[in-house]
Amino acid sequence: MAEDYYKILGIDKSASQDEVKKAFHKLAHQHHPDKGGEEKKFKEINEAYQVLSDKEKRAQYDQYGRVFENGQPGGAGFDGSGFNWAWGNGQQAGAEFDMGDIGDVFEQFFGGGFDGGRRSSKKDSRKGKDIQVDIEIDLERTLKESVEKINIGKQVTCQRCTGAGAEPGSKIKECVSCRGLGQVQQVRKTVFGSYTTNVVCPECKGEGTMPEKPCNVCKGEGRIRGQETIEVQIPAGIDANQVIRVDGKGEAGKKGAKGGNLFIRIFIKQHPVFERRGDDLFSQMEISFSQAALGDKIEMKTLEGTNILLEVPSGTESGKVLRISGKGIPHFSNSSWGNPGRGNLYIELKVKTPKKLSKEQKKLLEDLKNLGL
Repeated sequence: MAEDYYKILGIDKSASQDEVKKAFHKLAHQHHPDKGGEEKKFKEINEAYQVLSDKEKRAQYDQYGRVFENGQPGGAGFDGSGFNWAWGNGQQAGAEFDMGDIGDVFEQFFGGGFDGGRRSSKKDSRKGKDIQVDIEIDLERTLKESVEKINIGKQVTCQRCTGAGAEPGSKIKECVSCRGLGQVQQVRKTVFGSYTTNVVCPECKGEGTMPEKPCNVCKGEGRIRGQETIEVQIPAGIDANQVIRVDGKGEAGKKGAKGGNLFIRIFIKQHPVFERRGDDLFSQMEISFSQAALGDKIEMKTLEGTNILLEVPSGTESGKVLRISGKGIPHFSNSSWGNPGRGNLYIELKVKTPKKLSKEQKKLLEDLKNLGL
């Protein structure tokens, strides 16, 4: 009798169907003849999988140690002939055949093109790539909408051919090799026999068309390496690590195809006075003993540069926080509504302890001390 199928796949008898599939994929990669593996070992692996991946066959194997097909005892009998039949019809004679699993394995072995009889959809490889750019702005710039000019080195549309890839006046013709499909059929031989798959046309590189005379500047690409200055609208209230997307301003596409997108990630410089937390601003201000005890009115400059008057109440303790409504950052989510509203400004008061006192100051403090203050 053949070696234990469970041992061949390296799994327990209690293994789930998903574990069976994973074990098969791993071993098939390792022992495939096209990757230097042994053909006999690969056939044993596939034979074990064809039995253990089928619930009825697996139950029969667990009970009798073998699988009976069409009234005859024997194993899965994978000798290549059954596979050739299944390739064209999606199943194996007298049994269910999981084309999805085999398709996955062959796609990884041979680079795609096998999908159980369905033609793979053509992907547009001409689209330009996306670009990400990081910019740093001052905290003051978040108070209102502004425009940032960014100069980017990237693939830009060729001005001579306007992206067509052909010399001005020459025509774009259909590729004679693939007849405009962008794909050609390729026949490959394996241990299982010959099979046909669709590959990118080497003549037109999958485009389906070719210029009669390629552009002298871009050599038929429709784009060249260059610089472009782009104006970006920076919304009011934008915060660090937020990203602005500008459609179509990434790399130019090949031969007039759609360009990629430009993504601008925002960083905000640290401010020497104000700290941003969400849409609120926080700052600290030192006050003297006498200001804390008696109260006072103090002038302070805001982030936008205007002056406000802070009223320090008498008996203020160090650490007290004053709130000034509407002097924070504009709310980003509503910034397009005309009057989006703003966060608040919070000022933490710190009572300053003098390190050096004059004789007069010391005498006054002694007098206050004697008075119980």
